[in-house]
Amino acid sequence: MIAPGALAQQAPPPSLEAEIRAFCGNIADAARDQRYLLQKKELEELQADVDERMRQLEEGSAKYREWLKKREDFMQVADTQLVEIYKNMAPDSAAAQLEIVKPGIAAAIVMKLSPRLASSILNEMDTKKAAALTTIIAAAAAPEQPKDPS
Repeated sequence: MIAPGALAQQAPPPSLEAEIRAFCGNIADAARDQRYLLQKKELEELQADVDERMRQLEEGSAKYREWLKKREDFMQVADTQLVEIYKNMAPDSAAAQLEIVKPGIAAAIVMKLSPRLASSILNEMDTKKAAALTTIIAAAAAPEQPKDPS
């Protein structure tokens, strides 16, 4: 038999709230570590996203520099002496010559001529070739870089 005083010395059964506190206290460090790991993973993903965007910006910048160089080269093709030669030609003769020259060079020359002479020469050219030159000239004179600089 159990003595009546022995029952009085036993600890009362823990309450549900005390058990919950004890459990939470025991797993607090593990939960904190998990949160840190999740935050670290999120930061690494964000860093990877920033790195990818930087790479894309650098690619875009390189493409723009390449396009700008092409445009500068394009403008230098028609140097002053060559333009002077075409200025002194009759529009029909100049048109015939420009039709057989590479379109980029022909467009550069036409761009350096006065608008009146350029329109006379384009008027004498085959319509498809004149349209192609006009497209090149319009693209070269565009204030914004096109998506496809070629």
